[in-house]
Amino acid sequence: MTMGIVLGDYVFILLALFGLTALSEIMGTTFFIIKYLSAFYLIWLGIKLLKSKASSVEMQDSVESSLSSNFIAGLLITLGNPKAILFYVGFFPAFINVSDVSNSDVLKIMAAATLAFGSVNLFYSYMAVKAKNLVIIQRYFMKKKLDRFFLFFL
Repeated sequence: MTMGIVLGDYVFILLALFGLTALSEIMGTTFFIIKYLSAFYLIWLGIKLLKSKASSVEMQDSVESSLSSNFIAGLLITLGNPKAILFYVGFFPAFINVSDVSNSDVLKIMAAATLAFGSVNLFYSYMAVKAKNLVIIQRYFMKKKLDRFFLFFL
């Protein structure tokens, strides 16, 4: 699933970079204003995230799926998230001169996205599997009505 998510990010990176390059050439100085509006948008997103509260999630039984279906699910989840393209459109003008982006710059950006988003998503996946296994073990012990003392050693 992580590979699908990263591929979806690649699509958004390319759309944002080359779309912004075309816009900067057409709009000229107006693009300078958009650059600062984008920076304020990122600040607003950060404040909104800091003010948000965590919510509880109920776990349901999962169904095993194939690698290809997980890959497609990750890709579709990313491509179906309009916030991702807005993030890149808001992020790039603030830190990159989009009118001078070379092919090597695009590869560097994709490598950074792979490292950042790929590693974070792999860590989330790893922790989710560990949490799932812990819940399964706890359910087993609760069904067997065994002492919680044994959970300590797992």
